Order: sequence, then C-alpha cells, then structure tokens
Amino acid sequence: MKQTINRRTLLGTGAAAAALTLATPALVRANTFPDRNISVYVPTSEGGGADRNFRAFSSVWKEKLGTDFEPGFYPGASGRVGYEIYMGKAEPDCYNLIFGNMGPEVLNWAMQEPSFDVNDYFYFGQVDKDPCCLFVGAESPLQTMDDIIAAAKTRRLNVGTSRMAHPASIGLLALGDKLGVDFNLIPLQGGKGTVAGAVTGEVDFSVLTSGSVIAAGDSVKTLLVFGDNIVGEALDNAPSINDAYDMDLPEMLSARAFGIHQKAADDFPDRFELLTSTFRETFDDPKLMEAYVAQKGQPEYLQYAGIEECAAFKQSMLELGARYKSLLTGA
Repeated sequence: MKQTINRRTLLGTGAAAAALTLATPALVRANTFPDRNISVYVPTSEGGGADRNFRAFSSVWKEKLGTDFEPGFYPGASGRVGYEIYMGKAEPDCYNLIFGNMGPEVLNWAMQEPSFDVNDYFYFGQVDKDPCCLFVGAESPLQTMDDIIAAAKTRRLNVGTSRMAHPASIGLLALGDKLGVDFNLIPLQGGKGTVAGAVTGEVDFSVLTSGSVIAAGDSVKTLLVFGDNIVGEALDNAPSINDAYDMDLPEMLSARAFGIHQKAADDFPDRFELLTSTFRETFDDPKLMEAYVAQKGQPEYLQYAGIEECAAFKQSMLELGARYKSLLTGA
C-alpha cells in the first residue's frame, strides 16, 4: 500500500529516527567517522619497502574502515624529517597517521632528541616484522660463526650496515659485548649496498634486515639471526643469537607500524577505537596476505602486534640506543 506523507506521518518518522539515534550511539559515531580520507605520513621515499607495505595493508584496511588513505612521503635524516612534520603540523584528530619503521626510526630519538616529546605519539598497529641477521658473501673465507669469532680475536673486522643507528647494528654490538670483541661498523647506504659489501668482500660480513638478505639468494649465506628464524632454510637455518650465545636480547627488527598522536587517541576515543578494531579485522581477511605477497612481502613476516607490544619494542629501542649511543655516532 502506498503511504501518504503528511504532517502526522512525518512527525512519526522523525520520532522513530530520534529513538534509533539514542538507542544506537555507537552506530551513529561509526557513520560520522571517517567522513573523509585518512592522511598517512610516510617518513621514507615513495617506492620503498614502507611504501609497498603501506599500499598492501591499506588496500584491504580501507574496505573495513570505509574510506581511503592518502600517503605523503617525507624522506630525510633517517626518517626524522617525516616525524618532525607529522608532530609539528598534522592535526591530532585521528585523520592523520604516521606509518614508520619502528626499529631504526625510534633509534633516531636515542641518538638525538627530537623537537617533540617522544611520548606524544605511539604505535598502535604493527603490519609486519622482519628480523635482522648477520651474513657473509657466498665466497667469503668466513663461512661459520666460529670463523668470524676466531678472526675477530686477531683483528678488528669491518662490518657493513645499512645505517649506523639500526637494530642490526645494535644486534652486532650486543654480540661483540658478549664475545669480548670489537667490530668496526661501516654504513653502506641502504640494503643493496650492504648486501654488495659482503658479496664483493668490501667488508668482512654485513648485518641487515633479513628480507633483503633472502632476496639476495645464493650470493649470501646467513649465519645468525637477531630474533627468531621463522623462515628456516630461507635464512640457511641460522640460529637465533639468544639460543646460540645464551643471551636475552630483544628481537632486533625492521617492524613497520601505524602510529598516532597521543592527543588524538585521548580526545577522540571512539574514532581511535574504530581505527584499532578495523586494523585488527584486516588481519583476519585472506585478501591481506594476497596483497602483501604481491608487494614482495615474506609471508611469515606478516604479523600483527598491538599497542602494548609496540610500546615495549619502542622502549627497548630507546634503551638500547642510549646504551650504544657512543658507538653509533655516525647515524
């Protein structure tokens, strides 16, 4: 039957709508946020590993959140530039996020304090974790950890790293402390240069995040992992540093994660809850793994971590960075 719209039916409809609004405030809030795209500050160059991971994750997350993500790339000073711009200019309203590599970027603050309080932002969602490792060139005369230790007791070995203030560098320095030997870290400007340094013999061996080492294939051999070796033969079944040397070192990781202003989470708890809940839901969607692998991600490294886990990792980087600051002055 066709309904006639008059004053009485209109008032009745309005009352019902008002009652529904009062009964379901969470639904209303969800429908009002987000009402525009989310801006994401990426403190590295477009086309790099962070960009690939961001695009893979956001391609699925946007379906859960109901809006798109707009990245802006701010490379410079090992990520420092991007964070300074985010903390200094981005509105803390949950419409602005930062997507960074927690390990090396947090080490920045241990090397030199930023213009903002490091507690004024936090990471709420880790996308993946890539453990750092120690590796040699396939033709290197140093083919085992015993070879490296023996050589290190006769001379100071040169070790390639992508940049001085990096979790891989921390792992090596902690190993040196344990063994009572001194290594000479040499920054080789990025992953490709660090792999090439070990392969050509420019350095005795190198330390780096393992994803780049896996990509190098048979040209390198992994001897030690500064975390859990969850890929086995892909890293030559190399043991973890803690198992091999009875250590208790936190995992040294390249771990990319989304962060947010503390003020945004405090002032807009409903918005923040929607961000975190849909972020978690994204990991349950099979399309995420497909997108991640399509962007050349190592499947085993796609691992969720929430606020508490990210905070613990951030704190460990700050503490270890302060401990080894004097040895990482080339950062």
